[in-house]
Order: sequence, then structure tokens, then C-alpha cells
Amino acid sequence: MHIILLGTGAGGGLPQWNCGCLNCRAARALGRGRTQSSVAVSADGKRWVLLNASPDLRTQLAAHALFRPAAVRDSRIRAVVLTDGEIDHTLGLLLLREGTSRMPVYAPNGVAALLAGPWPLTTVLESYSGIDMRPLSPRSTALMDADGRSLDLLCTAVALGRRPPRYAPAATGGEFEMGLRIQDPATGGSFAYVPVAAAVDDDVCALAAGADLLCFDGTFWSDAELHGLGIAAPSARTMGHVPLGGPDGSLGRLPHVGAKRTVLVHINNTNPILATDSPERAQVTAAGVEIGEDGMDFML
Repeated sequence: MHIILLGTGAGGGLPQWNCGCLNCRAARALGRGRTQSSVAVSADGKRWVLLNASPDLRTQLAAHALFRPAAVRDSRIRAVVLTDGEIDHTLGLLLLREGTSRMPVYAPNGVAALLAGPWPLTTVLESYSGIDMRPLSPRSTALMDADGRSLDLLCTAVALGRRPPRYAPAATGGEFEMGLRIQDPATGGSFAYVPVAAAVDDDVCALAAGADLLCFDGTFWSDAELHGLGIAAPSARTMGHVPLGGPDGSLGRLPHVGAKRTVLVHINNTNPILATDSPERAQVTAAGVEIGEDGMDFML
């Protein structure tokens, strides 16, 4: 199984267009940044599944020769799996509208309802190539392409929260946040993907146990990170993200969840772990946890 971290930044990426924090200023000065969170997975290196569809998807796909079309109209992306209905994980579906067939999109029922209602991507895309919404449930799902052919990957989804996105606070009746475990039956490789998590709880541990690779929510270092910079915004936990630092932060638990390798993704532009000389980054390294970078790839 081949895995590419297309983007490792949280919503807004790095630098964020309207942010003048230390990390964003450094990114502009160095000409280096992060695109918004998304992952590509393939069993054969030819047919790929996106885990979330970033607003930066066009740039991300263009950066890798593996995704270049082999004909006048051709797509290496054969399906999309959504972990949630957040804008930074779904907006990229609009960038796939030039496709020549309906894109299979696997999503939990709560997210499918969001995309048919308050965030009506399903309706908008119906005038283009369209999307084929498919259920994502706790039982193992064999991922298929638009023609029903197996992509040789199994996906198990675990509900991690029922918190709807900010644009639909009153939404009810479904799962809105899932963690994924992708399995390659041919090699036995396993990948746990949890870009949004409110805690390192039993469900996360079950997803991660024995996984060759865990990519986990590294959005914020502290609960009041944004407040500390004078930004009027909800706290990390209010937004559904467990902070890395502190006595009850995720960093204390991640080395013990049973994954063979743990990499942080969905990292906010304000997170001090992005500064190479910060004490927070040193703590992450000392814990044996890695900080994901755009373009990192893994073979499992």
C-alpha cells in the first residue's frame, strides 16, 4: 500500500492568507508552506483513493507525477473517502467536477446529509460529472471505483464524534466525524487515519492498535492557542481537537496506542511545533512522534 501525504496543514494552510503569526511570517520569508490536509492511498500505485478532498487538491495532484493523466481525459483518482464534512476536507470535491464519470464518495450518513443540504455539494456537482454517495459504516467496506471494480483496499470506519461543522450547528441524526483504518489484504499493511479527534480514547486506540502507520490530529498545541495570540476564536476542544500539550494532551498517550509509527497531520498555522527550534517540537520528537510534511510517502 502506497500512502502520500498530499497536505498536512489545517484549514487555511501555512501561511494562512490573513495571518501574521510567527509561523506564517517565517513560511513567507522562506518560501515554504503547507497545503490543507488530504491523503492519497493506493494498493497498486495506479488507482488512488483520496482521504478527504482539500481545497488545495489541484496543486497537490500536480506536484506528483503519479497522478498525471495517461490520456486526453484520464483520472488516477478512483474514489474519495470523507472523514467529516468540514469545508477544508470537502471543498476539493468541486475541483474534481471535470471528471468523465460520477466520482464514488464514501461518507458517514451525517456527512452525506450535510452535502445534500446546508453544504450542497451534491446538488452543485450534479450539473457536472456528479458524485456517487456511498455509505461509510463501522463494518469493513471494500472500496470500489465508479464501475464497481475493487480498488483492493478495505476501509473500516469508527465514529469519533457527533459534532456537526460550524456551518450547520443544528444538524442532527448522524455521524459527523470518523476515524479510518485502511487495510491492504495483499500485503497486510494497515493505515490508521484520524485527522480530527476530540480525545485519544478507546476508539482511537482500537483504530491504531497494531497499525503500521497512524496519522493523527496535530492541529493545536494548547487549548487556548488562538486566544493566546489575541485571535477571537473558539478553543481547541470546542472545535473538536484534542491539544497535543499539557497533562491531558494527546502527546502523552500517542506513544502508547500501539501503532508502529505515528505522524502528526492537520497542523494549524499557529502551532509552535512548526518552528524547528521550539521546545514544543523537541517534546514531540522526544516522544517518538513525527511531524508530517507535505509530500511524505510511505510503503506498507
